[in-house]
Amino acid sequence: MSWTAEDEVAILDTIDRFVANEVAPIAREKDLADEYPHELVETMKELGLFGATIGTDYDGLGLSASVYARIVQKISAAWMAPGGIFNSHLIMAAAIERFGTEEQKQRFLPSMAMGELRGGIALTEPNAGTDLQSIGCVARRDGDDYVINGSKMWITNALNGNCLALLVKTDPHAEPRHRGMSMFAIRTKDDEGNLLPGVEINKIKKTCYRAIDTCEVVFTDFRVSANDLIGGEEGRGFQMAVGGLELGRINVAARGAGIAQGALKLALRYAQERETFGKPIIKHQAIQLKLGEMAAKVEAAKLLVDQAARMYDTGQRCDLEAGMAKYFASETGVFCAQEAMRIFGGYGFSTEYEIERYYRDAMLMCVGEGTNELQRIIIAKQLAERDAG
Repeated sequence: MSWTAEDEVAILDTIDRFVANEVAPIAREKDLADEYPHELVETMKELGLFGATIGTDYDGLGLSASVYARIVQKISAAWMAPGGIFNSHLIMAAAIERFGTEEQKQRFLPSMAMGELRGGIALTEPNAGTDLQSIGCVARRDGDDYVINGSKMWITNALNGNCLALLVKTDPHAEPRHRGMSMFAIRTKDDEGNLLPGVEINKIKKTCYRAIDTCEVVFTDFRVSANDLIGGEEGRGFQMAVGGLELGRINVAARGAGIAQGALKLALRYAQERETFGKPIIKHQAIQLKLGEMAAKVEAAKLLVDQAARMYDTGQRCDLEAGMAKYFASETGVFCAQEAMRIFGGYGFSTEYEIERYYRDAMLMCVGEGTNELQRIIIAKQLAERDAG
C-alpha cells in the first residue's frame, strides 16, 4: 500500500486535531505531576502511531520517514515527551523488520503495530553511552537459550512497555569489539504485565522529559530463547544498533524542531500581549531581533529534518544528513527555548506558563540518540569520506 499526497495531508490534519484536543490540554499537568499519560497512549494506539513506520505487511501504517518526522514535529510543538513513547518503540520495530527472521517479524511486528507490545531500545549502560562498543551486558549461550547478565540505563518504555531490543556482548573477547555484539528482541513481561524472572526495572527521576518512563533495567541470569536473537546470527548487533539510530536521530531532530517551533509560537503570542513602556513588547526592536532569528532557525531545522528523512526513505546511508539534522535542530530547540524564556522574563520561570517546560525539555535533545559532540565528529568524518570517494 502506498499513501497518496492527499492521504498524507489527511493524516497530518488528524494529527493536528489530536495535538489540539488530546496532547496540549494535558501536557503541563502530566509533566508537573510526572504522571504517565495512559489515556493518551490508548488514543495513540487508535491512531496507529505505534505502527507508523512498520510495513503494511505487518499491519503497520507504512508511513515514510518524511511524514513520520512531520508527525513528530507537530506533537513535539505541544509536548516533546510523547514522541519518545513511539520513537524507541519504532526503533525496535525497525531493527526487527530490517534484520529479523520472518518468524520474528510475524511474532513481534503485528502486535507492536497495534500497540499491544510496546517496546524500547536498550543500548546505553551506566559506563557505556556514546561508546557502544564498551557495553558490559553479556549473553552466554546455554543449550537452546542464552543467559543474560548486566544492566542498562536511560531506557525509555521499560516500565510501561513490555519488550526491548537488547544490545549485548555474546563474545566479550572479540576483536574488533563490535564483532562480539549481538541484539535480542526480548519480552520483559508476561501477558498479564508481570515482570519475567531475572528482570528488575527502576524508574529514574528526571528534571525534564517527565511523565515518560526512563529506567534502569537490570538482568540477573535472565534466560531467553536463541530464537530471540535478531536475525538468528551472533555478531551483527552493532550494525543493527547503528542502523536504528538513523531513524532515532531523525525523530530527535524532529522533536528539536518541534520544541523550537512551539517555543517560537509561545514567545510570539506573549510578545503581542505583554506591554512595557506603553506598547506591546513585540514593538521593541530587541524582541523583534530575537523573534526574527528564532523563525529563521526553525525553518532551517525543519528543512534539514526533511532532507534526512527523505534520504532515509530512499534506503541510502544517511548518517551525515541525520547527524546534521539532529545536531542543528536540537541546538535550535535549545536556542529558541532560551530566547523565549528571555522574552517571557520573570514569568518564564513560573509553572503557570508552559515555556519553562520547553526550556527543560530542549537540552535532552542535544544528548539523546548520540550527543551533539558525536554528531559533529560523524559529520566531519562523513564529509572527508565522501570527498575522498
